[in-house]
Amino acid sequence: MASSGVKGDSYRCYLHGEGEKNTKWRYGAPPNYGAVNKLFEEGRTKIWPPGSLEEQVQNLVKTWEMEMFHKTRDEDFKASDPKKYTFSLNGRKAVSLEEKRKLGGGYNSLLQTSLPDEFRCYNPAEETVDSAHRAFTTAFPRGFALEILHVYSGPPLIVYKFRHWGYMDGPFKGHAPTGEKVELFGMANFELDEHGKIVKVEFFFDRGELLGGLLKGTSFDSSSKEAALACPFLRNTG
Repeated sequence: MASSGVKGDSYRCYLHGEGEKNTKWRYGAPPNYGAVNKLFEEGRTKIWPPGSLEEQVQNLVKTWEMEMFHKTRDEDFKASDPKKYTFSLNGRKAVSLEEKRKLGGGYNSLLQTSLPDEFRCYNPAEETVDSAHRAFTTAFPRGFALEILHVYSGPPLIVYKFRHWGYMDGPFKGHAPTGEKVELFGMANFELDEHGKIVKVEFFFDRGELLGGLLKGTSFDSSSKEAALACPFLRNTG
């Protein structure tokens, strides 16, 4: 399991260094986590001892998230095994990495819903991986931080409770920024193989907890406003 970051990031492995010199990054270069790391350090409720199971799990999850959002080739994934990897959300049928990409990857795969289209304030079926990334990095310009609150079991089957949070300092889908903190709590299972690679991921959370906080702002009809405030390189993410 990932236990500590390498040069350039304290919480994520496989982001910088010789082993990443040929990595194909979605937005042309390794993502910059400086802003979200600051948010994490200022707002976390737990400080886990170095080398503890909780710290290792937290770094593993952050590394997994970074690779899933920012690496585009299977051969560049190091925290997980792309050939064995499956993902499921809230008890839905597990999908392969390629099937996950077809769902829109990134935020879209994490925001799947069975709601009828007319009730979807955010519709992952209508978003691309880039449009979704733009929407959330615009709403959360400081990032969407992650902390592990509790680890119930260690590898090979890791079960943990997590908290995500960020400040809505930018617009989201026609809603003005509120500046308020938006939080999301949930549970997840990560299964590792005999080589310590992630092969199965299951998430359980209420997407309404996230989206509800992003819809509190005054409504406006200005897609250009969101585009103007979006990060031009789409690099900063939680």
